[in-house]
Amino acid sequence: MNKFICIHGHFYQPPRENPWLEFVELQDSAYPYHDWNDRISSECYAPNTASRIISPENKIIDIVNNYSKISFNFGPTLLSWLSVHRQAIYEAILEADRISMENFSGHGSALAQCYNHIIMPLANRRDKETQIIWGIEDFKHHFSRMPEGMWLPETAADMETLDLMAEHGIKFTILAPRQAQRTRSPGSQQWNEASGGAIDPRHPYLVRLPSGNNIAVFFYDGAISHDIGFGKLLEDGLGFAQRLVSAFSQDDKDQLVNIATDGETYGHHHRFGEMALSYCLYHLEANNLAKITNYGQYLQSHPPQLEAEIVENSSWSCAHGVCRWNENCGCHTGAHPEWNQQWRKPLRQAMDWLRDRCAEAYDKHSAAYLLSPWDARNNYIKVILDRSEDNVAKFMESHQSRQLAPEERVTLLKLCELQRHAMLIFTSCGWFFDDISGIESVQILMYAARALQLIQELTGQKLTEEFKEILSQAPSNKDAYQNGSRVYEQLVEPAILDLLRVGANYALSSIFEKYPEQTLLYCYQIKSHIYEKIKMGRQKLAIGRCSLTSTITGERTGLKFAVLHLGDHNLIGGIHHNGQEPSFDPIHKHIKESFLKSDIPHTISLMDQYFGSHNYSLWHLFKDKQREIISMVTKPALKEIEQAHRQIYDHNYPVMQAMNQMNIPLPPPFASALRFIFNTDLQKILSDRKAKTKKLGQLVDEIMRWPIQLDTKTISYVASQAITEMIRKLYQAPRDKMMLSAIKSLLQILQPLNLDYDLWEAQNLYFYLSRKTYPLLLEAAKDNDAHAREWVDYFQQLDQYMPSRSL
Repeated sequence: MNKFICIHGHFYQPPRENPWLEFVELQDSAYPYHDWNDRISSECYAPNTASRIISPENKIIDIVNNYSKISFNFGPTLLSWLSVHRQAIYEAILEADRISMENFSGHGSALAQCYNHIIMPLANRRDKETQIIWGIEDFKHHFSRMPEGMWLPETAADMETLDLMAEHGIKFTILAPRQAQRTRSPGSQQWNEASGGAIDPRHPYLVRLPSGNNIAVFFYDGAISHDIGFGKLLEDGLGFAQRLVSAFSQDDKDQLVNIATDGETYGHHHRFGEMALSYCLYHLEANNLAKITNYGQYLQSHPPQLEAEIVENSSWSCAHGVCRWNENCGCHTGAHPEWNQQWRKPLRQAMDWLRDRCAEAYDKHSAAYLLSPWDARNNYIKVILDRSEDNVAKFMESHQSRQLAPEERVTLLKLCELQRHAMLIFTSCGWFFDDISGIESVQILMYAARALQLIQELTGQKLTEEFKEILSQAPSNKDAYQNGSRVYEQLVEPAILDLLRVGANYALSSIFEKYPEQTLLYCYQIKSHIYEKIKMGRQKLAIGRCSLTSTITGERTGLKFAVLHLGDHNLIGGIHHNGQEPSFDPIHKHIKESFLKSDIPHTISLMDQYFGSHNYSLWHLFKDKQREIISMVTKPALKEIEQAHRQIYDHNYPVMQAMNQMNIPLPPPFASALRFIFNTDLQKILSDRKAKTKKLGQLVDEIMRWPIQLDTKTISYVASQAITEMIRKLYQAPRDKMMLSAIKSLLQILQPLNLDYDLWEAQNLYFYLSRKTYPLLLEAAKDNDAHAREWVDYFQQLDQYMPSRSL
């Protein structure tokens, strides 16, 4: 066969972690999920690990791991997040690479990526090299092999970057067709124009580099890739396959149709796009229309026969080269066509300025500890990937110029962290979207704030005002912010932490939850030495002493604290470093005595006296802790609100019913009470795994009698979780007839609500279950086994909700 197809998916999310916590905090815009990584994992990364191939009758023919059939790269920062928070997805990705090596002549389908998705042509040479080295080392850490290819963020390319990639062992990369300048046959002096997308993408090309090295480049098919990402090609897997086949020429020469899109296209940007992808691949292979391959395998058997020159400083997502990340070039998402992006250039200038200040501080202060500071930075990725004490010690031994004291080790780790954040500030998403106040731009400003804080701690230099002065030249499209400096002041500065504030979070939250003697609070190890909590009615007092250690830098401190809870959200906390006067014993004694006398004003006065300006409240808590505590303290109020709505509902039900029957619109307070009660009761019943379906059925019947709009997003989410949990139980005990019946009843009862379920996991489990259990029952039923016949009947009825292999 001379026809080959390779589909590449670029799976990536920007690093979203709070720079002081190394944790992705709550993002309300991702509701009902905790954050965008969480949401896109459910909508895209997980479904592609087990994608359903559906028959024309809407039955599951098979379930496949899409990653094993395509070429793909995962952004290193995303893959590290998956390895901790979504281990099943992570393991499936690694397994897919192993499977692809078996299927594609030893060539794994996973590619590396420059570490945190910076626009390489806009970086200096030293940063380019570190990005490449970190990307390769991250890949080796996860996939246990050297990568053959590397994905360039936004496919942004220049010759220096390609040269560095080749120098570090990368054999190929993927570019957009408009990034080709001209081509020629080897040895020929005649170049053929290929600009404007005129390149033939069905062959690899050799790019000769300034160093004398070379690298292979695959230019993807631009038209098909565009229609996948921005058209309707993923609405039909068959049409997708036919479109790919139509791109082959009629000659008999071997040729490759290759496409590249954001991996999130398959499931997140286009719902069920992963199923279109899996059916496309199934159809191609089942009908022998083309051979599925990956870039490594194709390159081995089809080395480049033509040379190419690239368009310097070009990318796939900016028609103006790489201007989208440093100028107001006109490229935007389209969400706000009336806005401008004049903020991009000042933001780039601010980050370039900060990068240079970080480099100066690193050069000056690391020389006292390191044999070769920049070699150490390149190797620091190994610490980022494994922060165990033994691994950090190994890094120190490899790079230190002398034996370091404990405080010097902390300083050195802070210097390395300074350089990590000097990389993170250039994550491309900070410039990609429409305003400097967007969450992606704020995220890189958070990394900048951490870098500025580290510079001050290491050198004593206070550079924040200079940084903000540059940002003030970056106009925001939102009147509330005006410019980048105001964005920094309003959205970044309140998030800045030090060890005192971390300790305050521990102390304040200890009022509401019990911590063990040693606990890990995000990236801080906390050990409690003394802790006492006293309750007087609604009021609580917590007094204690603890030690706190950063797992990132090793920085340590002892803390003493007192926290007063006056009820509701009223929290007052005082905290000191333990080395400061006064000593802890009189603090403990005097504040406790005052509280036990119920002399709250004096207790507060004593806390002011002992802790001075180091006072903290609910406003100083980390975002997730704030939500947890607000949820706790508002629970009684919400219960009262619910009782009030039930009173309206119960007392006015007859008149509301009469109005409904006479088609008289309900007054807003009545409609609001109905809506509140229906939504609340649905969530309660669906969240109660022991709830009776009879009660749920009565509630649904009642809801259907009223013209009330439910909170379908939340109800769908809760219902999906309930159904999936029941299917999991059935999967573990497939002969549990009561569970099978309960699932069927639940789905039947909820059907009138027209909920938008996410039953991906449930349907997949049911498919595996029916494939394993149903055939055995069917055979028994043929032998007049009444019990088996009953089971077959249950499976057939449930199958209309859980499409499996055709029964």
